[in-house]
Amino acid sequence: MPTPTTNAILAWTLISEIQHPADLPQILTTNEHPIVSFKTFRDSATFTNKRLIVRDAQGLTGKKVEMYSLPYSSIHMWSSENSASSLDRDEELELWTKMGHIKIRIRKGLDVRKIDRLISENVLK
Repeated sequence: MPTPTTNAILAWTLISEIQHPADLPQILTTNEHPIVSFKTFRDSATFTNKRLIVRDAQGLTGKKVEMYSLPYSSIHMWSSENSASSLDRDEELELWTKMGHIKIRIRKGLDVRKIDRLISENVLK
């Protein structure tokens, strides 16, 4: 069962595509490069060729930053759901991982199939 700490990271919302965070190169490994970054409610999420990195700025000034890293190798299964009508607000991507179930909401205007393909290309290597 997830702990209170992990409950906070089991659901994220991708709002819009953005430039990669300026401090991202500091945590990338050799031969790792960012593919696409998204604005989230609190900060950003970046898909690299090796993992998903969720950046969570905290506090009033946002100087304290927590980084969550989900290697593609820990994903056992995933599903994607596109919106069926203009009344649907979000699309969804769900990941079943070694740490548990993660739900990623994808705001209208973003391409859930592009993200699904990105995960497929990296998990199925």
